[in-house]
Amino acid sequence: MTARDVRRRVEDLRQQINHHNYLYCVLDAPEISDAEYDRLLRELQTLEQQHPALVTPDSPTQRVGAAPLIKFGEVQHAIPMRSIKNAFSEQEVLDFDRSVRKSLQVDVVEYSAEPKLDGLAVSLVYQDGVFARGATRGDGVVGEDVTQNLRTINAIPLRLYGSGYPALLEVRGEVYLPRAAFEALNMDAQARGEKTFVNPRNAAAGSLRQLDPKITALRPLAFFCYGVGAVERGKLPDEHSAILAQLRDWGLPVAHEQKKVVSGVQGCLDYYRDMAARRNRLEYDIDGVVYKVNRLDQQEMLGYTSHHPRWALAHKFPAQEENTEVLGIDVQVGRTGALTPVARLNPVFVGGVTVSNVTLHNQDEIDRLDVRVGDSVIVRRAGDVIPQIVGVLHARRIQGAQRFRLPRHCPVCGADVVRAEDEVVARCSGGLYCPAQRKEAILHFVSRPALDVEGIGEKLVDQLVEQKLVETPADLYALTEEQLAGLERMGEKSAANVVAALENSKATTLARFLYALGIREVGVATALALVQHFGDLDALMRADTATLQQVPDVGPVVAAHITAFFHQAHNREVIERLREAGVHWPAVKLHRSSALAGKSFVLTGTLETLTREEAKEKLQALGAKVSGSVSSKTNYLVAGADPGSKLDKARALGVEILDETALLKMLQA
Repeated sequence: MTARDVRRRVEDLRQQINHHNYLYCVLDAPEISDAEYDRLLRELQTLEQQHPALVTPDSPTQRVGAAPLIKFGEVQHAIPMRSIKNAFSEQEVLDFDRSVRKSLQVDVVEYSAEPKLDGLAVSLVYQDGVFARGATRGDGVVGEDVTQNLRTINAIPLRLYGSGYPALLEVRGEVYLPRAAFEALNMDAQARGEKTFVNPRNAAAGSLRQLDPKITALRPLAFFCYGVGAVERGKLPDEHSAILAQLRDWGLPVAHEQKKVVSGVQGCLDYYRDMAARRNRLEYDIDGVVYKVNRLDQQEMLGYTSHHPRWALAHKFPAQEENTEVLGIDVQVGRTGALTPVARLNPVFVGGVTVSNVTLHNQDEIDRLDVRVGDSVIVRRAGDVIPQIVGVLHARRIQGAQRFRLPRHCPVCGADVVRAEDEVVARCSGGLYCPAQRKEAILHFVSRPALDVEGIGEKLVDQLVEQKLVETPADLYALTEEQLAGLERMGEKSAANVVAALENSKATTLARFLYALGIREVGVATALALVQHFGDLDALMRADTATLQQVPDVGPVVAAHITAFFHQAHNREVIERLREAGVHWPAVKLHRSSALAGKSFVLTGTLETLTREEAKEKLQALGAKVSGSVSSKTNYLVAGADPGSKLDKARALGVEILDETALLKMLQA
């Protein structure tokens, strides 16, 4: 064969293999046997081995081959992967539909109804039709880069099928393990004397988070997509159901046989009952169904809360219940000093997992249930996720069973336990001096979203605190290699690595540092919002509750937690010691403009002098908001070359449109 003949044959083989993948994984209508498919793949592998220059990243042969990772990288989602609000009763669904109809001012809403897979949510990014990056949902803002592992899943196309897709398309969906594959996986593990998985969801999550892609490739994972995230330079249909149909045409698997477009709330409830009856006959686990307003313009009108979209609802199936016995009630002290009673149970298998401990939340919940040591109780996995005690079988109560009361003194440090009048949570007053809080505060400080100090885990922190080498996060930076090397399971090399990691962690960002302090209710997103508003830690520390509430998504409760934290002298002392130890961050320059503060911008197309990320940072530094989609609340659309559908939508809504020259003048002004 000539070089030209080889190239043509390689391209022909790839097209055939991709076509048969589409028939098998998406349409469930294979045209050839597995043996014939394997022959095509082997021929392609042989030709690529003989002609390495012809290998491309999207070739079907490249699903496995990457070297094992040391750890997963981080991926910040362009558009947050928000969770969906749960409903457990028909009344909650009726309330949801009533709220939607009232907001839209319509009598009937069309919904896209879909099964809710019990798997692991992921994001897939395609650039010019080629799979470029994949990530887990993570905390919704930042996920883990699992690109190489996702490439091993045959159901995920490495190149989109057909044509007409956007230049950048982010597909969102669920990785899962079919029931038959789960059973085969466990039988194989049993035969080798290895530990088996408890349920398909745990198996899927564990398989996808393997550091070695070759291990993931051995697990028969599958994938269904349920929507899209970021879209650039391209247009999608204006209904959610039509988008799913389009994704399927492009080679992405969709639960098409189970999804349905329904009219009104009665259609939703009929679909729920139908899926509940079919649940056990499906090839995969589902824990409920999802209703989504079908029209995208109506979705935009409804918008989002800080946690979930107002246009979607997850209707969970009734949880499974079992009876068991309360063996004891322990009290745990958390990072914030909260005392949490936990019931120790005679282990019971409920909803696919063995439950031996269940949180009782607080004293009010204990009193409401009237649960006592020795009681027979009903355990349920609420929404198939969180185990809880839902009732006590009082008729079986042993004589002399005593009511349980939370202790008046901390079981860890002996400090007084206090409970604010407006709170249900009782807390230890020991603060950073309580070993329980101290350990959790340090673990939080060194965690990946915070200062990200590799090598410091729970066992090492236990030793550091118990041997009084570390009492606050600031003490970490005074540790020496000699001190660390003398600890259990810490040799000289490990000690040197920890000291080096601590030194590297000193160069951080203000948002990470703020999150690392462990202020109640201040998560990753809130920390970033505070930094973008104040720009300076000292200014934030001086802010009162009224000033703090000017920050988006910071209400009176969060503001009170922040002011209370910075008013404590020992907290300010720890911050000062951290600065003295060399923890630092780049200056955040905020030049607030009365013209741009609070204004909403959307960027589309390609800019010549700035990248879109640079433009976004400059606008945010001036107090502007930058969104990923055009709505009636958008003030300006900045349009570069090849702007796509956002420009058409902005014109239709009467949004002011700026070119790059106008944007630069606005930034300079």
